[in-house]
Amino acid sequence: MRIERVKNASRNMVYGTALQIVKLVIPFVMRTVILYLLGVEYLGLNSLFTSVLSVLNLAELGVGSAMVYSMYKPIVEDDIEKICALMRLYKIYYRIIGIVVCALGLLLLPFIPNLISGDVPADINIYVLYLLDLSITVLSYWLFAYKSSILQAYQRTDVISKATLISETLKYGLQFIVLAIFHSYYLYVLVNLLAQIFNNILSAVFAQRMYPECKAIGVLPREEQKSINHRIRDLFTAKIGTVVVYSADTIVISAFLGLTALAVYQNYYYLFTAVTSLITIIFTSVRAGLGNSLIIDSREKVFSDFQTFMLIITWLAGFCSACFLCLYQPFMELWVGPDLLLDFGVVILMVIYFFVNCLNNFLNSYKDASGMWHEDRFRPLVSAGINLGLNIFLVQYIGLYGIVLSTILSMLFVGPWLISNLFRLIFGLKNVSAFLKRLGYYVLVSALAVMSSYLACGLIHLPLIGTVVVRLVVCCLCANLIFFLFCHRLPEFAQCLRLADHMLGGRLQKICDVLSHEKNQ
Repeated sequence: MRIERVKNASRNMVYGTALQIVKLVIPFVMRTVILYLLGVEYLGLNSLFTSVLSVLNLAELGVGSAMVYSMYKPIVEDDIEKICALMRLYKIYYRIIGIVVCALGLLLLPFIPNLISGDVPADINIYVLYLLDLSITVLSYWLFAYKSSILQAYQRTDVISKATLISETLKYGLQFIVLAIFHSYYLYVLVNLLAQIFNNILSAVFAQRMYPECKAIGVLPREEQKSINHRIRDLFTAKIGTVVVYSADTIVISAFLGLTALAVYQNYYYLFTAVTSLITIIFTSVRAGLGNSLIIDSREKVFSDFQTFMLIITWLAGFCSACFLCLYQPFMELWVGPDLLLDFGVVILMVIYFFVNCLNNFLNSYKDASGMWHEDRFRPLVSAGINLGLNIFLVQYIGLYGIVLSTILSMLFVGPWLISNLFRLIFGLKNVSAFLKRLGYYVLVSALAVMSSYLACGLIHLPLIGTVVVRLVVCCLCANLIFFLFCHRLPEFAQCLRLADHMLGGRLQKICDVLSHEKNQ
């Protein structure tokens, strides 16, 4: 069975974007409400427990990614019996994972105060709060989580997005009422728990209606189970790397600098992750399609698509980096006031971190789609070790500068390793020099776009709201103009237009023809 990759990717992007807009705008309002009604320390607590539970989620071992990857081939072959057996195995694994996360979470309970430097809000029992957050994580595994795998494997994450849109809208509405009327952070977290239960059930209902033939029944042959277990074991190292890189920062800041410093950093990081999530929609929307393409298409076609996506991602990353550098400080001053701003030097590092992270996510999406976890199993561990070691060392001397710098260095150090694995194992190419030259070209264009936008925005001196609006317009015009001028003659640009034309039903064909004519001349 050939998945309708472009059609599904289009649907996934539309609903994924809608979901991320909701997750960007409404949580922003909720953070503001918590900040002004309860206090900055509550934001720090929320970020700390989220990171601690991310560490506990290591118990998941990457089971979800391994199981979805295992479904790609049976879907191509329309082997419903094997898909059902995989779902049953997935169900068993997630029941076990929920028990393990619960046990590990309870063992960690006595040590929670050691992760906080300074005082906590007087009306908060951190043990009760932690147990509520732990319950949310455990129930996310126990309540039909395995059913979402079939939607992911068939590249129908738009359905998951619809279910999440419904549950998230209800959740945020109830949380706003709870905070406005009762000023209770406990009730705020309890609503999170109820929303997680509702979301899991709703996603399971959608999956059952769309694919009623896919049920958690049957047993896989022992050899296939053994192969999946090996894949999960290899994924565990990637999981460690991801969790340490993204969660250790928060825990180290809380332990060494306190909840207030953590809340200030997380205000900036919230916008960072919100924009990153919008770009990540591209990865999640096409990942199953990439897996399908790797099975069906030639290596030449796969590499051609890779080059096209590379231009798309670097263009988006460069444009967003320009917006961050020009808008971070005035927006934060408008939102939380001048007393909760980071140094501009930290902002510059966060912009670099954002750009490097986008490229890293892009390369990892191909690794995940191809199932290249065994060959890449040591790289995430090395990255995690570098990041954690530098975090603990540098935070004591240069504070938040050290936190962000350590993450950037850990990603850059292992980046060539990942690129080498991709070219050697997926594309069958040993010479990566042409790709590195093109990547270097994109980085230079991105730097030019960012600096041009920053210099242009430096000429704008208006009240804060006017500054934010006008600078956003300047970044949109300046950064995208730079990219167009330096990239519109590249063959990848024409491919991007053809892809967009396919997704829009042929509306860009004339532009594609003009660019092809210019290239031929």
